[in-house]
Amino acid sequence: MTSWGLAEPRSLPPGQRRAETLRPVHYGRVPHVDLDTWSLSVGGDTVDGGDVMLGWAEFSALPRVEIIADHHCVSRNSTLDLTWSGVAARTILDLAPPADDVGFALLSAEYGYSTNVRMEDLSSARAVFATHLDGEPLTPEHGWPVRLVLPHLYGWKGPKWIRAVDYQRHPERGFWEQRGYHFTGDVWREERYSYQE
Repeated sequence: MTSWGLAEPRSLPPGQRRAETLRPVHYGRVPHVDLDTWSLSVGGDTVDGGDVMLGWAEFSALPRVEIIADHHCVSRNSTLDLTWSGVAARTILDLAPPADDVGFALLSAEYGYSTNVRMEDLSSARAVFATHLDGEPLTPEHGWPVRLVLPHLYGWKGPKWIRAVDYQRHPERGFWEQRGYHFTGDVWREERYSYQE
């Protein structure tokens, strides 16, 4: 397992306050996930026009990484020094590469939740499709079996219960972006709301 250390400065991002524990926050109820039918699909504007579908066994067999990273909620709470482990987003990108001119991905999760991210954020060395938090499997409330972790963006950009990655040449706003949240969501730039774009 590859391990990445701390990358963020130890000061909190603007407007954030320290929280001692990572409190689960989500819209709607916690889904029941059956690993026998769970899959992660990667498609959209891929380099060869095809899609890749990974079942749980295939996903679990991929190389694992571990990062220590903070989690920043747009509600202004930051939880520091969490240990996330799972599959590097770069591994998924290598399995199903995007076309050269793709700049965005729409990430979809259970119950129709979605969020958009820039490819430069998804391809970060610290972007992880996490299955574990602090050495334990994710709880359902924290996104079991898989959630995306993008430490430099607000938490809504890393969906819990993720099911699909769709590469896009032309960006599409996701669930919270359609409701007034910022298109990018960089926590260090305090990109909270769409009027700031």
